[in-house]
Amino acid sequence: MTQSVVVQVGQCGNQIGCCFWDLALREHAAVNQAVLIDMEEGVVNEILQGPLRDVFDTKQLITDISGSGNNWAVGHKVFGSLYQDQILEKFRKSAEHCDCLQCFFIIHSMGGGTGSGLGTFLLKVLEDEFPEVYRFVTSIYPSGEDDVITSPYNSILAMKELNEHADCVLPIDNQSLFDIISKIDLMVNSGKLGTTVKPKSLVTSSSGALKKQHKKPFDAMNNIVANLLLNLTSSARFEGSLNMDLNEISMNLVPFPQLHYLVSSLTPLYTLTDVNIPPRRLDQMFSDAFSKDHQLLRADPKHSLYLACALMVRGNVQISDLRRNIERLKPSLQFVSWNQEGWKTSLCSVPPVGHSHSLLALANNTCVKPTFMELKERFMRLYKKKAHLHHYLQVEGMEESCFTEAVSSLSALIQEYDQLDATKNMPVQDLPRLSIAM
Repeated sequence: MTQSVVVQVGQCGNQIGCCFWDLALREHAAVNQAVLIDMEEGVVNEILQGPLRDVFDTKQLITDISGSGNNWAVGHKVFGSLYQDQILEKFRKSAEHCDCLQCFFIIHSMGGGTGSGLGTFLLKVLEDEFPEVYRFVTSIYPSGEDDVITSPYNSILAMKELNEHADCVLPIDNQSLFDIISKIDLMVNSGKLGTTVKPKSLVTSSSGALKKQHKKPFDAMNNIVANLLLNLTSSARFEGSLNMDLNEISMNLVPFPQLHYLVSSLTPLYTLTDVNIPPRRLDQMFSDAFSKDHQLLRADPKHSLYLACALMVRGNVQISDLRRNIERLKPSLQFVSWNQEGWKTSLCSVPPVGHSHSLLALANNTCVKPTFMELKERFMRLYKKKAHLHHYLQVEGMEESCFTEAVSSLSALIQEYDQLDATKNMPVQDLPRLSIAM
């Protein structure tokens, strides 16, 4: 069995990580390693005082008291240098407990200072120290109404590091999470579904968990991301007729090094109380995975170009169900001409707690481009005025060239997606077959 180390950085990363471990324990999973890092003590202390306090090794925690002040430069340049040796020691200790370390999961936000700055600093540390171990990053992107004024700076500076040092990035935006929560609440509270919804099956629910019910506005949003990570790691934790290693995700879904951003979707958002699952409901689950309403990023993959797609199914679902739905959906999805059969599938027999079945779809798709373009526009509005720039430039080692290089890196990434989009609707050419002399 392969193992992973979860690296929780900053307030957002640690809150999501707490939800993930909570749900993982409910599945009676073998507890993997975790390293908790935050430059403020609040969230980590809350975890240590809560029901999950015995899950984490207190020797694997790194905290400070001052925080990064919503400043990427402080997290990356100041705390990165200050805590590099300590962090590396924690990583090495976690790795020593693994028989077959396959992956580091980094959970962080892009808008704050610690998550974006120190979170991306760790990527380079991991790449240098563990070059053969995959680096999967779950990055929470700020919405346009974010209350951190400098979040566009932090996000663009972090993007450059993700471009260069991550193997796979799962970008998730707060607005999409909020929209999904609103949709679930509307469906459940409208009464249209009657009493047929299993309360514990909501992807926003922590009912029956070790934690108390949601009291903070972001708890439900964090629970959705935790469910994503739960499904992503299910093959490493449970038996299945068609398990998928994490390295297979990178190998099959990332055809070019920089185009490693995967758009994720979760379905169903809830489970009905029917014991038997009719085929039409299973089919609906697959259809929903490609609907923009189920994406964890504001994106519409169905009307964009696919480079590749992975379907990770849990529960009592057969391989024939997978094949039938792929064949049914293929005509409505556009794949690049050189990868028309770009599907990767997995089946895990154990469903999430409270569900009869679930599906996580990961799409390498050009629909991620508008998120990057919007981020660049928000960055340029601030940068043209040089607003708040002095807060960054007063940090030792931070120069204005860091900003210009970061925005150039993002522009180059957007251009790569532009070039792919330009090939849309091109006829699929019949590739010449190899002639074999008989």
